Amino acid sequence: MTDIANKSRTGWTGAAVWLITLWALLGGALLLSVVLMNVASILGAIVGNAVPGDFELTEIGVAVAVFAFLPYTQVTDANVTADIFTSGAGPRMVAFLKLLGALIALGFALLLLWRMYAGMGDQRDYGYTTTILQLPVWLAFIPILISLALLALAAVVSLRDHTDILRGKA
Repeated sequence: MTDIANKSRTGWTGAAVWLITLWALLGGALLLSVVLMNVASILGAIVGNAVPGDFELTEIGVAVAVFAFLPYTQVTDANVTADIFTSGAGPRMVAFLKLLGALIALGFALLLLWRMYAGMGDQRDYGYTTTILQLPVWLAFIPILISLALLALAAVVSLRDHTDILRGKA
């Protein structure tokens, strides 16, 4: 069976994978920043000068980073699987099940994109802010919505990959 994670892609799928990979790397940089901010806050607390709003920034930063990793996980075929059920299945059956999983991921991404967009509007309309730093909560929704759009794109790339396997093209 083709190793999707190491598959060389060209054209629009190659561009999509490049963009998704870049987005995941930015999510990793954000997560590293959150860790460094927490270290600074802990060290600052020791000397009486903690980072104000560190819990708020951690909460938002980790949420945004987790969503940033979802498209990469989908496009590299790295989702958690129960291989015990497919260990005896042939490559075409596994490809079919992964195609089904990609369809579910696409539906899930589109549903979340729709509802998170509505939620962002509510947060903006009601003027919700974080308690300490008074950051508008709706701003955190923007990178999450981008991540969900990229997850939908990743699911489409996965659909194409697994359809090609089922057709014997890969």
